[in-house]
Amino acid sequence: MLAERPWEGLPPELAPAMRPGLGALAEEMIETIRATVPAYARPLEGAFAEGVRAGVEGALSQFLDVIEEGHAGPLPARELYADLGRGEAREGRSLEALLAAYRIGARVAWRRAAERARELGMDDEVQALLAESIFAYMDELSAVSAEGFAREQSAAAGELDRRRGALARLLVQSPPADPAAVELAAREARVELPQTLAAAVWREEDHAASRLPLGSLVDGAFALIPDPDAPGRRAEIARAFRSAAALGPTVPWRDAARSARRAAEALRLVEADGLVFADDHLTTLLLEHDPSLIAELAERRLAPLADATPAQRERLLETLGAWLLHHGSVPDVARAIHVHPQTVRYRLAQLRELFDLDDPEARFELLLVTRARGLGLGSWPQ
Repeated sequence: MLAERPWEGLPPELAPAMRPGLGALAEEMIETIRATVPAYARPLEGAFAEGVRAGVEGALSQFLDVIEEGHAGPLPARELYADLGRGEAREGRSLEALLAAYRIGARVAWRRAAERARELGMDDEVQALLAESIFAYMDELSAVSAEGFAREQSAAAGELDRRRGALARLLVQSPPADPAAVELAAREARVELPQTLAAAVWREEDHAASRLPLGSLVDGAFALIPDPDAPGRRAEIARAFRSAAALGPTVPWRDAARSARRAAEALRLVEADGLVFADDHLTTLLLEHDPSLIAELAERRLAPLADATPAQRERLLETLGAWLLHHGSVPDVARAIHVHPQTVRYRLAQLRELFDLDDPEARFELLLVTRARGLGLGSWPQ
């Protein structure tokens, strides 16, 4: 069975015997890494050179220290190797380059260590343990660097999400933000402002953000979705939601606030289990914009029904609404309200005595109030 930290079993006197060649070994490792790992082929200058040398020399020195001191438990100076991983993430390189450098370094270190061990007359068992120790040590350093890399990526992603959320808020703020400020925020968020977008809003408990199309700017239970009219995009957006949500109209990015307002209004007014499209409910949104106006219009236009009983008023308003909606087609009205056509004609005769149905303006206003009544908007005269 392999030991977790095989270097703990090496003879302590091995370390001082190998330490004199540490500087030359570090240089050889650096040159070999530069020659075989393309990401490190650039000239060793400035902070990059300092980081490479510190990493290699520190790894070698620490390896000999833990042998000599019989160190147990986690390796010291872990932060140095976590920083190497973080640096790779900040530079935009993959972790593979750093891991390849560790592997190359381990091979060079073992070749020179084996030579030195033979010079010192060490037996095969010690040499085998030394080889195992070098590669296990490099594996542990690799794991520490991988952890640093992952944490840096996570932090960068979190910062990018924060900036994209800030961009979304900037796009919908009132009064509108200066376009130059929006473009600067987009560059900082690494976002190319789309030609068109649509705002989506949903209930916070839905957690829909992770299911939205790529490129969406999310802030809480609100998002700006780019190119919402692309083929298949609306179906993709609809699949993202498990409960009530609303999508505003498609607008240029400069009009994002209008789409956001419309989506919020639609979510408040329209009852649904999934996504509703605000553009499909413009009449509802229009009529609800000022309910007091609809109530006043209903009171004025429906005044002729004041003397009817509640049941009579209900029947006549149902017939009137269907007649206006179906452009006066008696058969269509009869089917819509489930009565005989003759009943429709009888009620229409009553309605014509009460209302001037030949007046286009009267018909339009009656259509508005009966439509609002059907949507449950406004208060109605009793």
